[in-house]
Amino acid sequence: MSKPLTIAIDGHSSTGKSTLAKQLAKAMGYVYVDSGAMYRAVALFAKRAGWVSKEEGCDEAQIVAHLDEVSISFVLDAQGINATHLNGERVEEEIRTMEVSNVVSHVAKLIPVRRRLVALQQEMGAQGGVVMDGRDIGTVVFPEAELKIFMTASDEVRAERRKAELDAKGQHWSFEEVLENLKSRDKADTERSDSPLIAAKDARTLDNSTMDREAQFELVMGWTSSLIDA
Repeated sequence: MSKPLTIAIDGHSSTGKSTLAKQLAKAMGYVYVDSGAMYRAVALFAKRAGWVSKEEGCDEAQIVAHLDEVSISFVLDAQGINATHLNGERVEEEIRTMEVSNVVSHVAKLIPVRRRLVALQQEMGAQGGVVMDGRDIGTVVFPEAELKIFMTASDEVRAERRKAELDAKGQHWSFEEVLENLKSRDKADTERSDSPLIAAKDARTLDNSTMDREAQFELVMGWTSSLIDA
C-alpha cells in the first residue's frame, strides 16, 4: 500500500488512546491529532464564559451563537508536545483538569459543535498519514480509515491511571471522584444521539487492562505493518 495510512483510535476515557496515538505517529512519521483536546478546548471556552457547569449542563444557544469565535490549533513546543491552543493561547494543561473533564460531555454532545469539529478533523487528515484519537473517529470522522482500533480497559484500571495522572500534576481527587467522572462521561458519550461512542464494525478491539505500553505498541505496529505490506 503506497498511500499513507489513516489510523483511527477510539475508546473509553483513560484507556491510553493518546499515548498509543503519539507513539504510532512518531514511529511512522505521521501527523497526530488529539480530537478530544478540541472538544475540551470548546468546553473551556464555554466554561470561562459561564455557559456550562457540571450541575446545570450547558447553554446551547450561547455556545452555538459564539462558535465562530473559537479557533483551535496545535503548536509543537520545545519539549515535543503538540500543545493545544485556544484563540492563540496555550491551554494544553488547563483543558486536562478535572474541572474541564466534568463539563466536556455537556459540550461534546451538541450537534453544531460536533459538526464544526468533525469538518476540521476531516480537513486535517484528508491526505492520510495521520493518527487521530477520539470517540467517533472510526465511525464518523474517518469511516474509511485503513486501521480502526477500539480501546478499552476495566473501570477500576482506568480510574487508577487517571488518578495517577492527576496526582502527578498536583491535582488531587479521590479515587471515587475520578471513577464517578469516568463512568459519567462513558454514559454521556455512549447515550448521546449524535455520534455516540461505539466501536466501528471493522475496528480491532484492544483491551489493555493487563497490557503494558510496550506490548501494546508492538501489537499495533504489527497491525500497521500487515496493512502497509498488503
